[in-house]
Amino acid sequence: MLTLDPATAYDGAVDLATRQRRSILGITGAPAAGKSTYAEQLTAKLIADGHKAALVPMDGYHLAQSALEELGLAAVKGAPHTFDGYGFVALLRRLKETPNEQIWAPRFDRGLEDSIAASIGVAPEVTLIVTEGNYLLFDEMPWATIRTLVDQCWYVEVPEQLRHERLEARHRRYGRSPEEAHERTYGSDERNARLIAATSRSADAIIQLD
Repeated sequence: MLTLDPATAYDGAVDLATRQRRSILGITGAPAAGKSTYAEQLTAKLIADGHKAALVPMDGYHLAQSALEELGLAAVKGAPHTFDGYGFVALLRRLKETPNEQIWAPRFDRGLEDSIAASIGVAPEVTLIVTEGNYLLFDEMPWATIRTLVDQCWYVEVPEQLRHERLEARHRRYGRSPEEAHERTYGSDERNARLIAATSRSADAIIQLD
C-alpha cells in the first residue's frame, strides 16, 4: 500500500480531475483524524488551480437528531447504523452515472447537529467529486458498495494522542462538559475509530498528516 505525503497526493487528485470522465475520490479515516479539513483544503486547491471539483461529504446523511432520539440512538451518533447509508450510496451512484445532471446533496451543520437538505450543488461540468466520511471502506452493506463507485479511496492518519485531543476539544466546543467530552471520545467514538481503522487495509493510499 502506498503512503503519500500531501503534495504527492495532490498530483494524484489532479490526475483524477483531468480524466475524460467524472471521477470520485474518497477520503476516509477515524473521527478527528483531519479528513474533513484535508478534503476541504484539497478541493479548494484544485478549484484555485482551475480544476472543476466539488466536495460532497458523507456527513450529510446523518439521521436527523430527532430521529436518533426517537430510535434511542443519540448516544451512539456516528456509528454506521446512525446514517442513511443507502441514501449516500444512491447519491454517489447518481453522481457517477448521471454527470450531465445538476445534482444537489445535503450538508451536515455541526452547529445545529443536523443535516440541511439540498445544500451542496454539483454542476455538470464538475470532473472530480471529493467525498469524505468514516465508512467509505466499511465492508458491510450498504457501505461495501461505495468501493465500486469511487475511483480511489485514501485513508488519513494522525498520531492517536493528537486525534484524541482534537476530538475532546471538538466535543467541548459544541457544548459538552469536559467529562462528557472525555467519555464520548473514549467511549462510542473510540469504538467507531477501531472499526474504521480496520478498514485501512483496503485503501489505495495512506495519507499521513500531523
